[in-house]
Amino acid sequence: MTPALLAIACLLAVTLGYCGLCAVSPFGACRKCRGFGYATRTNRRGQLKRGRSCRRCRATGRRIRVGRWLYNRWARIHRAGTTQPHTEVTR
Repeated sequence: MTPALLAIACLLAVTLGYCGLCAVSPFGACRKCRGFGYATRTNRRGQLKRGRSCRRCRATGRRIRVGRWLYNRWARIHRAGTTQPHTEVTR
């Protein structure tokens, strides 16, 4: 197998794997708060303490994956462009 064909096969496998992940689990952990929903701080003794709520995920700890966001955007545009206007036929 040539290196170019092997690279294409690996890229295709990674892409299909990510598409499958987006279909099964459309939400991932927030990168800013690491899925906690809030920032963690340490006090003077070094103990972890809850900080402010995360603004990126709005304190849910979850974010939508990029692939799922792109799919949702494509589906919305497709639905808007292919809707049939509801007109009555008069005879």
